[in-house]
Amino acid sequence: MTRTTNILGQATPPADMDFSGTWKVYSEENLEGFLQVVGAPEMVVKMRKEVKPVLVIEQNGRDFTYTMKTPICTKVYSFSLGKESDMTAVDGRKFKGLCRLRSCFSAFLKCTVREENGKLIAETEKFTSVREIQEGDMVETITAGPVTFISRSKRV
Repeated sequence: MTRTTNILGQATPPADMDFSGTWKVYSEENLEGFLQVVGAPEMVVKMRKEVKPVLVIEQNGRDFTYTMKTPICTKVYSFSLGKESDMTAVDGRKFKGLCRLRSCFSAFLKCTVREENGKLIAETEKFTSVREIQEGDMVETITAGPVTFISRSKRV
């Protein structure tokens, strides 16, 4: 993997970490179990099971804008890797912590997102998320207790 540095000598993300684009979720495994483990309200669990979100990710180096669109709501998050951000859950709760890419349905206070070998890794006290590009698809694997949720998306 080739890594470059910017003018300030900071490492830039590797080329295989290009998450920019519009992504359509086509497969989700264990979504309901994950949402229940992290304490999502039953109404959210029922609604979310029927929806395959469209994700729009704008990546500029270590800065991200992540938009999750569903027929029910659109959520926009902006963050920089390793920097503190305010987050709002789908039920209106606000979180102050280091942001995570898919926090719309989870209840956490602190989260650290880091880049490791072209993957975005987020760890909270409730779960760990790994987002990566595999053969052109974006794959997110989230482990919460005994449950592993896997979401697969294609660029559209």
